[in-house]
Amino acid sequence: MITVDNLTVRFAPSTPPVVRGVSFAVDKGTAFGLVGESGCGKSTVLRAISGLNGNYGGRIALDGEELGPRRSRAFFRRVQMVFQDPYGSLHPRKTIRAQLMEPLRNQWLDRSTAQTDDALRAVGLDTALSYRFPHQLSGGQRQRVAIARALILDPDVLLLDEPTSALDVSVQAEILNLLSDLRQERGLTYLLVSHDLAVIAHMCSRVAIMQAGVIVEEVDIEQLRRGELEHPYSRQLLAASQSYGRQDEGALLRS
Repeated sequence: MITVDNLTVRFAPSTPPVVRGVSFAVDKGTAFGLVGESGCGKSTVLRAISGLNGNYGGRIALDGEELGPRRSRAFFRRVQMVFQDPYGSLHPRKTIRAQLMEPLRNQWLDRSTAQTDDALRAVGLDTALSYRFPHQLSGGQRQRVAIARALILDPDVLLLDEPTSALDVSVQAEILNLLSDLRQERGLTYLLVSHDLAVIAHMCSRVAIMQAGVIVEEVDIEQLRRGELEHPYSRQLLAASQSYGRQDEGALLRS
């Protein structure tokens, strides 16, 4: 469904590349993860695929069709993005209903209350919330609204940029389970960016590990779970992820 070949991304034409020679492929109906530390370039890759950054070289294709830097309306109907901060991605002065209708308006599609109600129910929200504003919802509810807004066009692909990192741990699990269920029910393809290996292991079947703008290793999730990683950075990242919880537990016991 998604093919990226030798992708190089710049923030401006005259600046050095921040992503260099990135290549990977995502099969239809699967979830693929990009993982790495903050600043490694994973979100930059996502923005190039989404059409938000046209300063790139290399090849990006959707379902076998090569994409140019400027994307068509049809592309945005097939590919939607869910951002990291649900509060920042929603308009503070528009009701939830108005924000769910906006993609339909942009695509010149019929707008109806039934469509927005169906979108809210699909993500486990009461339709009465559609008359509220973002500040009147919890963080988890706002992210569910953001997912509903992405789903209302019935896309083929969701690009997920750290979709749970701004949420409490208990809410994170709810959103991840919701996303897993939606992918299976609707046959969606996910490209998920995260710095959290546990999130990637829960959601994805394959993962590419990035460091300083390049992919250093690509493995399937079973290899990741068994710790069968070859690159030193990949092993370091896995070790840091495994020790993080133990450090928190030790600090709690000492206190």
